[in-house]
Amino acid sequence: MTPAYVALESGHVLEGRGRAPGTARGELVFTTAYTGYEESLTDPSYEEQVLTFSYPLIGNYGVRDERFESDRVHPRAVLARELTDDVADWLAEEGVPAVDHLDTRDVVTDVREGGAMKCGIAVGEHATPDDARAELERCVAMSDHTEIGEQVSVSEPAVYGAENDGPTVALIDCGVKGSIVDSLVDRDATVHVLPHDTTPAEVEAIDPDVLFVSNGPGDPKNYDEAVSLVREFVDDTPVAGICLGQQIVARALGGTTEKMAFGHRGVNQPVLDLESGRVVMTTQNHGYTVADPGDHLEVSQVNVNDDTPEGLDGTEYDVLTRQYHPEANPGPEDTLDFFDDVLEMAPSRSRRPRAIPADD
Repeated sequence: MTPAYVALESGHVLEGRGRAPGTARGELVFTTAYTGYEESLTDPSYEEQVLTFSYPLIGNYGVRDERFESDRVHPRAVLARELTDDVADWLAEEGVPAVDHLDTRDVVTDVREGGAMKCGIAVGEHATPDDARAELERCVAMSDHTEIGEQVSVSEPAVYGAENDGPTVALIDCGVKGSIVDSLVDRDATVHVLPHDTTPAEVEAIDPDVLFVSNGPGDPKNYDEAVSLVREFVDDTPVAGICLGQQIVARALGGTTEKMAFGHRGVNQPVLDLESGRVVMTTQNHGYTVADPGDHLEVSQVNVNDDTPEGLDGTEYDVLTRQYHPEANPGPEDTLDFFDDVLEMAPSRSRRPRAIPADD
């Protein structure tokens, strides 16, 4: 059996079976999803993290690239109770260390009790616990990854659905999942996918009907350019956002964000719509949340488990955001109508000249 070690910030060193060799470090998180492992592993929101699957067997229906959400695996390493050979071989080809034969119940309990924590991974014939500890010592906090947007965003603009006749969407790519773009294109939108640090002039040249801020990894405080874009356009262009995008929009409109203890990750997060009283099941992947939406946004949906904001609506602007992933890849399809609601904002935009508060 190939040696494999996981050194945790709590001081524990776990020993498991090495399935894909290498060393790695990152923020240790877990997902409760029992399907959709291909989508989860290719979700850019897992950049700089070590992903633990709480479900005991991962890989029981193989690996198919048509399910991928991006062009690579994003977690720095993967932990599981058991990985099938298909998944282990895929991770090895991607150069992503993988460890199984772990008691993932204990790992999840540690994260739930101690919060998301730094960890170091060492896998290989000559790996030692000290190798894992050395990786842990080099690990930095998620908020210190100030350039994380560059790691996951497109470097050049791209256009999808150019032949469509519907609204034009300027999508700010902070780590967008492919199925989010597909969800808009399938509804007849033309989607311009733009780098996370796109300038106002570049967006203005597109003259979009909707400005859309995507999901992505890391601390929303490290996406100043995206925050500035929202503030620049919100008074005359409808604005939408998913996950990190909700947090960026909130910060642009005077709200605040904060890091959660261990975040929401999985396909079974219940969300309550405050107006209708309806509860839907959602897919989520985030470690930060909106602490205070400010004066220009109101909370329209909340997480049933902890009351954190799951949806924000503009009180004076055309703004619609969701903290969860409504594109449902993986996950339930309860919230696909979000994309219809976003595109319905396009024809009704009107200018509302109002000063937007700067960050404190």
